[in-house]
Amino acid sequence: MTNHIRNSICLLVAVLLLGSCTKKFEDFNTDPYGATDDQLSGDYALVVAQLQEAQRTIYVYQPAWVTQLQQNLMGDVFSGYMMPPTPFRGNSNNMNYDLVDGWNVWALNPAYSSLYGSIMSPISNVETSTKTAVPDMYAMARIIKVEAMHRVSDIFGPIMYSKYKIASDDGGYDYDSQQEAYNNFFKDLDEAIAILTPMRNDPSPPAFQKADLVYGGSYAKWLRFANTLRLRLALRIVKADASKAKTEGEAALATPGGLLNTPAEDFNVNIGATEHPLNTINNAWADIRMGAPMESIMGGYNDPRLEKYFVKATDPAVAGQYKGIRIGINIDAKSRYQDFSKLVTFPNKIQLMVAAEAWFLKAEAALRGWANAGDAQTNYEKGITTSFEQHQVSGATTYINDAASKPAPYVDPKAVTPAQNNINTGSPWLSTITIKWSDADDFERKLERIITQKWIAMYPEGQEAWSEFRRTGYPKLFPVVINNSGGKIATNTFVRRVNLPPDEYLTNPKGAQRAAATLGGPDHGGTRLWWDKP
Repeated sequence: MTNHIRNSICLLVAVLLLGSCTKKFEDFNTDPYGATDDQLSGDYALVVAQLQEAQRTIYVYQPAWVTQLQQNLMGDVFSGYMMPPTPFRGNSNNMNYDLVDGWNVWALNPAYSSLYGSIMSPISNVETSTKTAVPDMYAMARIIKVEAMHRVSDIFGPIMYSKYKIASDDGGYDYDSQQEAYNNFFKDLDEAIAILTPMRNDPSPPAFQKADLVYGGSYAKWLRFANTLRLRLALRIVKADASKAKTEGEAALATPGGLLNTPAEDFNVNIGATEHPLNTINNAWADIRMGAPMESIMGGYNDPRLEKYFVKATDPAVAGQYKGIRIGINIDAKSRYQDFSKLVTFPNKIQLMVAAEAWFLKAEAALRGWANAGDAQTNYEKGITTSFEQHQVSGATTYINDAASKPAPYVDPKAVTPAQNNINTGSPWLSTITIKWSDADDFERKLERIITQKWIAMYPEGQEAWSEFRRTGYPKLFPVVINNSGGKIATNTFVRRVNLPPDEYLTNPKGAQRAAATLGGPDHGGTRLWWDKP
């Protein structure tokens, strides 16, 4: 275990000894967030600060070890994007399905402490203070809340959302089931969209511009993001509630504001001079490297974006190649895989949604026959060209018309047990999907083609990629070799969620029990979320 992980566990223990975050809602809702009418005068300085903090906490980017626990050792790995060379905890950890409460509670302590303290609390105050007086800021608050909290729900399932700050009769705090949470996400987005639609072409006032860390005050771009987010969430629930999904998706497609179109509209949070946390985890700590599926899929496609994502390996066994590490393998020492492909160095912004995703969402919506979605092939190809534009690489036309290239077999020349990690031609885990669109293909093969290209385009946002993999089964990923879940998580169905923090059962026992009862199965990593249907 590296020092920064050990230190994080020590800090976690200290936090837990101080008491549960759910017992501190009153503290979260006093200074510095409690703004009086007088304080909100002038340029709405406190509202601006609250909205800025909420944007910066959607993806907790500092300190970097919090990002490592909240995002990197969960979504980034479970999505197939990345894999540590480091055998944390004697090589029994999240990567081989021994889900580590001491790590994942920080995924929820940023989610239940930072996200509740730095998103739900200030957003709640902003909503109360601005709904009538400054509806544009109210709309921004609603959108930020949905973007942040759907990510939390997609990790754990039930969350405190509509019941936030409302104590139950037994003194605890209750959760929304995931279905309830999603229904409330749609209500909040609908309200925000209704506010922003008539003002989409208007200039925004200085306070809104100061609060906006993404678009510099553009109502039109916030509206496009909200519409695209609505379409994302509509497709997320398509297997759980097809009627609701279609209604919400078609509403997103019909709005006058439209969806994200170009890379200039990507939803990237400006983090100022702060170093991107993945740079620290990748370069300073050498704790993350390329995932094997990225090598197989992008390498097999000869994808020109590969050099924008990763650096060629320096290990003598694979020098000069883009070489990834397979999840859940026997790692005896960090030195074995440390010199496989590193991640590129990222700029000082946190990418949460790209315009290419919007085109792939439209492609799937068209495939499902939703109104106003356009043509599936046109949207699919536009998603690829938009991603190429984002990364400033050429060759999109040639790539789109490649009907031969497929994901490549994966060979690990440094496996502790020879050949144990290899994925060869004919394996059910190796996709045969090609790039070029074919109208002759059936629905499922078209869907695999769309999601595989969307997965490539969304990198490095592993949380969303993991969610889409669970929803669709695409792209095809490689299962773990070593499964340390004790039978809770099936190797061939992958990890489906993360369990609620044990501290919740200690300090909010009845609320946690009621939340777990909404899961429809045990509170562990093998139980599917509400929207995650086979």
